Amino acid sequence: MKNISINHLAVFVCALLNLVVGAVWYSPVLFYRAWLQENNLREEDLKNANLAKLYGITFVLAWIISYNLAFFLGDDGTNWSWGLTAGFLAGFGWAATIFTIVAMFERRSWKYIFINGGYMVVYFSLIGLILGLWR
Repeated sequence: MKNISINHLAVFVCALLNLVVGAVWYSPVLFYRAWLQENNLREEDLKNANLAKLYGITFVLAWIISYNLAFFLGDDGTNWSWGLTAGFLAGFGWAATIFTIVAMFERRSWKYIFINGGYMVVYFSLIGLILGLWR
């Protein structure tokens, strides 16, 4: 097995980036209203959420995602362009495609699929870029 190199601080930042990108992606500036509509939610429905628990679990899962991609990109030959490419391929080729399959069987709209699948592609691409740059 080859030696792999992982920047643990970069992984931590990538996990935090999940919360930042999500906050922007699902904000009123971008897709908040459409996301609410596609999920048949009202703003009142969101007010009852336990945000500490929700964001805490989200961070842990994003941390796992970030470490997983970091292991794939741990080779010394990894650079920013391979990181970005691998992140995009993971986001589009794995995450968004399996999400689309599940959403189709759940009878979700294409709008719902594009909003959430687009988030996955953007997030994975960004963390791939960061992990490739920050070696």
